[in-house]
Parts: sequence; C-alpha cells; structure tokens
Amino acid sequence: MPEWQAALDALQELPEFGAEGPVGYFGLNMGTAIGVPFVAADPRITAAVFGLHWPDALAETAKQITIPIEFMLQWDDEHIPRESGLALFDAFASQEKTLHANAGRHKELPRFEADSAVRFFARHLGRAITSPA
Repeated sequence: MPEWQAALDALQELPEFGAEGPVGYFGLNMGTAIGVPFVAADPRITAAVFGLHWPDALAETAKQITIPIEFMLQWDDEHIPRESGLALFDAFASQEKTLHANAGRHKELPRFEADSAVRFFARHLGRAITSPA
C-alpha cells in the first residue's frame, strides 16, 4: 500500500492533477483486494468502485470505509458465490453505497458498467468526465 500512496503523492504533485481535487479509486477483482486497504488508509480518496471479490480478508477493513461506494457483482459468478459478494458489499460502512448485480459469469461484467462508474465518479468528484471508449 505505501507504493499506491507514493503514486498518488507523485500524481498530486503534477500541475495537471494538483493536490486540491477529489480523488476516486476504481478496482475490480484484484483491484478490490488492493484497493480496500488503500482506500481505508488514505483519506484523500473520496469515492470508490469495487467488486468481483469475496469478503474473507477484506470485510473488517471494509467496515472502515464510509465514502460513497459503487459495487459490481456478477450473479452467476463461478469463482465468487453471490452470498460472498453480498457479504463484502454489506461490510462497507458507507451511508451511500450502490450494488450493481448483473446476470453472468465472473468475466462477463457488462461494458455499460464502465459507463456507470464514470457517471458515479462525475457525481461524486464534481468534475465533467467523458465516458471511456
């Protein structure tokens, strides 16, 4: 996690980013495994998108996260039982958290979820963001 904080430090030193603006985090699957401890430890993160992960090692840390969360879940995931994904979603202490559950297997997350994440960050980071191609 120190390397992620160092990367964010370096980005905020760049004039294109600066240290004044809000910061979001997007990470699915292993990005969730890395991101939950990072987001819990770094108060500069003000909104996050997580998902496609089970709660085993993350639930206690997720209880420390109170920022707005959007969480992705594949209903028919062959790796992460839906009960496990729901348990991790439940663990977040955020008053504003949204669950996006889609039919399909682990690697079948619909492309439109990326657009949803962009809208989520635009809403919570307060900047105009264009949708990824």
